[in-house]
Amino acid sequence: MLNRLISEDKINGLKKLIDNAEKIVVTCHLTPDGDAMGSSLAMYHMLSALGKKVHVVTPDVPASYLMFIPGAKEIIPFTRFEDFARQLFREADLVICLDFNALHRIDRLRPLVEQSPAEKVLIDHHINPEDFAGITISHPEQSSTCLLLFRVLCQLGYARIMDRKTATCILTGMMTDTGNFQYNSIDPDIYIVVAELLKKGVDKDRIYKLAFNTKSESQMRLNAYAISQKMTVFPEHRAAMIVLTLDELKEFNYQQGDTEGLVNMPLAMPDVEYVGYLREGKDYVKVSTRSEGEVPVNELCANHFNGGGHKNAAGGEFYGTLDDCVKAFVEALPEMDKYVNKNNRK
Repeated sequence: MLNRLISEDKINGLKKLIDNAEKIVVTCHLTPDGDAMGSSLAMYHMLSALGKKVHVVTPDVPASYLMFIPGAKEIIPFTRFEDFARQLFREADLVICLDFNALHRIDRLRPLVEQSPAEKVLIDHHINPEDFAGITISHPEQSSTCLLLFRVLCQLGYARIMDRKTATCILTGMMTDTGNFQYNSIDPDIYIVVAELLKKGVDKDRIYKLAFNTKSESQMRLNAYAISQKMTVFPEHRAAMIVLTLDELKEFNYQQGDTEGLVNMPLAMPDVEYVGYLREGKDYVKVSTRSEGEVPVNELCANHFNGGGHKNAAGGEFYGTLDDCVKAFVEALPEMDKYVNKNNRK
């Protein structure tokens, strides 16, 4: 049995807002990953089952590899349907924000959320949430927003009406935000939830195949190129770095999500304990990090890359040139030496 993690005051307040709302907008962060998509669509299915008029509005178009998630085709990307999205926020009674802790993470949706007359709720697992919502349910110790959302829905009394589509969305987010339970996944409660979702008829193996093990030819070639040509190993720091430029991404017809999982690959080497993946964008460099053991890459991202996250999985953004970002990463390596286990091989 799961303990009742969320305070009854917040659960009662959320239930009242849902009961009184007719038009609800659900939103999540820019370039939504599996946890953002999974939690948003799980909430969409659950609220729809309760008879609410619900729309999921994302800041931009989700990655194609996540379009298998039930309800994904119903999502309204702001970049494609700007006028309709603005109308939805204006007319909403309730806005539910999922999987982000700060309004800058929703990019051009920020003013729509701020100016909407609707009540606002934030459900998230990232540290230091901003105070912009009437109800904030924040639990950074939870491995994913989907895991936290499952607990919220159970405490709301909605577990009995949860169907396979909702359960599939939740398990997708739980799996993708832990690398298929490779990191941030030692909490026994995670597997209690997985068991409950499987009872709803979720096909776990299908989720794994579609989210982790389905790749196009160009995607395969890009990842192979990144490892063979663009990976640098720093044995003295037990670290590795992968760097991809915009030109290289274009050469391999990069689509959002094509390098999902790339940052984990160097961790297969026995003498690498943490990895940085630096991907050049138009306006900034996207930084993704992963680690094993006691190396807190969330500190690395918070201190140098305007980001954060979990101890073993974090990310950030660098506003400068790619060369400067590479320099910043390399110069930060010595400060991480105190965390690596130089005398203990895997």
